[in-house]
Amino acid sequence: MRTFFPSESCKETHLNALNPQSWLQVERGKLSKVSPHSPSSLESLIKVPDPPILPYFKPVDYVEVLAQIHKELESCPQHERPNLYLLQFQVFKGLGDIKLMRRSLRLAWLKASTVHERLVFGAWLKYEKRGEELISDLLSSCGKCSKEFGLIDIGSELPSLVTSSLSDGAMMNQKSFLSGTVSFRIGNEKITCDRQKMAALSPPFHSMLNGCFRESFSEDIDLSKNDLSPKGMKIISEFSSTGILPDIPTDLLLEIMVFSSKFCCEKLKDSCDRKLAKLVSSRNDAVELMEYAFEENCPILASSCLQVFLQELPDSLNDERVVELLTSVSSLHRKIMVGTASFALYCLLSQVAMDLDPLSEATDLFLEQLVDSTEDSRQKMVAYHMLGCVKLLKKEYNEAERFFEAALSEGHVYSIVGLSRIGQIKGEKVESLNKLNSVISTYNPLGWMHQERSLYCENDEKRWEDLEKATELDPTLTYPYMYRAASLMKKQNIQDSMAEINKIIGFKLAVECLELRFCFYLVLEDYQSAICDVQAILTICPDYRMFEGRVPATQFQTLVREHVPSWTTADCWLQLYDRWSAVDDIGSLSVIYQMLESETAKGVLYFRQSLLLLRLNCPEAAMRSLQLARQHASSDHERLVYEGWILYDTGHCDEGLTKAEESITLNRSFEAFFLKAYALADSSQDPTCSSTVVSLLQDALKCPSDRLRKGQALNNLGSVYVDSGKLDLAADCYINALKIRHTRAHQGLARVHYLKNDKAAAYEEMTKLIEKARNNASAYEKRSEYCEREQTKIDLEMVTRLDPLRVYPYRYRAAGS
Repeated sequence: MRTFFPSESCKETHLNALNPQSWLQVERGKLSKVSPHSPSSLESLIKVPDPPILPYFKPVDYVEVLAQIHKELESCPQHERPNLYLLQFQVFKGLGDIKLMRRSLRLAWLKASTVHERLVFGAWLKYEKRGEELISDLLSSCGKCSKEFGLIDIGSELPSLVTSSLSDGAMMNQKSFLSGTVSFRIGNEKITCDRQKMAALSPPFHSMLNGCFRESFSEDIDLSKNDLSPKGMKIISEFSSTGILPDIPTDLLLEIMVFSSKFCCEKLKDSCDRKLAKLVSSRNDAVELMEYAFEENCPILASSCLQVFLQELPDSLNDERVVELLTSVSSLHRKIMVGTASFALYCLLSQVAMDLDPLSEATDLFLEQLVDSTEDSRQKMVAYHMLGCVKLLKKEYNEAERFFEAALSEGHVYSIVGLSRIGQIKGEKVESLNKLNSVISTYNPLGWMHQERSLYCENDEKRWEDLEKATELDPTLTYPYMYRAASLMKKQNIQDSMAEINKIIGFKLAVECLELRFCFYLVLEDYQSAICDVQAILTICPDYRMFEGRVPATQFQTLVREHVPSWTTADCWLQLYDRWSAVDDIGSLSVIYQMLESETAKGVLYFRQSLLLLRLNCPEAAMRSLQLARQHASSDHERLVYEGWILYDTGHCDEGLTKAEESITLNRSFEAFFLKAYALADSSQDPTCSSTVVSLLQDALKCPSDRLRKGQALNNLGSVYVDSGKLDLAADCYINALKIRHTRAHQGLARVHYLKNDKAAAYEEMTKLIEKARNNASAYEKRSEYCEREQTKIDLEMVTRLDPLRVYPYRYRAAGS
């Protein structure tokens, strides 16, 4: 959803780039020669589209909304909590915090007050964790079950609310002169039944058999016109005596259920409902039986069918039959199927449909069901805004405008973005500007407000002012950096342009920013840097498509590589060593990508790749690389190490430790000892375990490994010694790590100097790290601890410029002001 809903009227900043025919040459597999001084440019090569309109709940004051939700959670009835946690999830989704999103979903699941809520939130968590099946398998291999979101026996969760059809007094009021039996004729067959037991099935049967009707005095009643077979009647007769339905085929159960519904035999119908629910074992079963469930009002069967659809997400939404069933339901059908959890259900289905294809008719229909399911103002904000976004994407502007206005009237101020874009499309640019001016003057201004207003400014100066303000208020917005960088490049201000795009790449690795920088490098004919960026993109998103999705990034990687000298295996290792030592994580990713194309020992390389991706805050890509490392492991003991890291990184520290121990049993390797030391240090609450960690790291250093990993082990060993007060031993470790160019060891050595009361030496040590490291915001932050007050302020200002997401500088300045 990162690039969801591009603007309708993209403001393009075209750079001097390839000749006008080069796009065709790219598509045909040939990259043309470029010139940074050529007056012509290829408009489709480099552009900065308007920022996307995010289909999320984005309140003006996140703190206020989260505080209000927390307050309500403390005092609300139990049954209201799941929907509050769902709202909390929507808030965190707007913030882009996956961890907190999952936590809120999990709490909604844990606090579910109905089986329907457990069904929906369990399926949602399973959907969010798709692709993590390997983790479940690994946990099982450690003897730990992780099947949290398996199938629910809905029948057992929903006890029967059916009471006896008739009271004992009514039964005693029977006519004593009537025969004790009655025969029901169906075609040529007669089925003899106990009159009073049949009468007890329902009020209609009681009236028919004991009332004043003609059938009440008859011992032979014709039921041939009720679509019931003789076999079905025999089973009903048996049920009237035993209260139990035998195991019978589905078609016969359906026949009896329809009959029981017609004659109001609630207990018989409930039994049919439960029996049929147990027979739903596939999507085909669920599709066929859901219609009966709706027609005959069978909630257990309907929920069981729904469960099959939800368990198979997202695949089930590729089935037109499933989509038709779930998007054509009435409010009554929704209640039958999912009780009071209708809004939660259609939130989930809408998200899945949008992930599959936001332009599909199914997405539209699911969102319409979501709107129909809303119960309060906050739910309406979410639903109206999402539907407005989809309508805008489909160019249904009037409908989009209607839903954005509805969301805005409910209090969702962010929907003004959608209204402004529609105004621009309709040629009402001034009105759009006025809307943004009104919002900025009414509310505490936010970054997105100024970013949006910049799109409607007539002159470049005002646009830059708004974009500068947007960055000041929200440094995570990528569009202002991209626009400024592209504008500067257009003016041939190459140095400032590269500095601008590098600012955000330095603290937020957004692939759209890497793509823009890749284009800049093409313009400058710096193919070595260009291939570095495209390979980093492919490492993060292997299926990434560039230039608004028109061309696979792999194609550009192939084309650019023709302009770059090939490296031997030895060259690659030297390059990796240099870039790793310079803390150039993107450069290191590029080298590893190239090595993976030719090296046979892929397991080790994928593992190194995962370490870099974690440092770059790309946890999903890192996990994918770890899984590839496991897949390409050259031995069992190597595979066990990667499995241990997979478990450790997903919060299963003890199981990761077990895998490390299994690996050591097979082979005493550096990585197995390192993993065990790392996991033990993290999981053990025993302060004496530090000696064990030291021993394990020493064992690791005795095993064969390259200097990159040994430097890390020495660095970690130094940290353990510092925590134990053994400063001289720690210093030896850090010095030895620096000898093999583990640059980050400067930070550890600085800490040793500081603890020895040599603040000046600590400052000098951190200065060395700043000079060597390409990404050095953390080094400035650490050095600030070893400065005098004025220099501390200067260093922390530099930290904020390099990485405005670091919290400590803001706290320091706030405390000192």
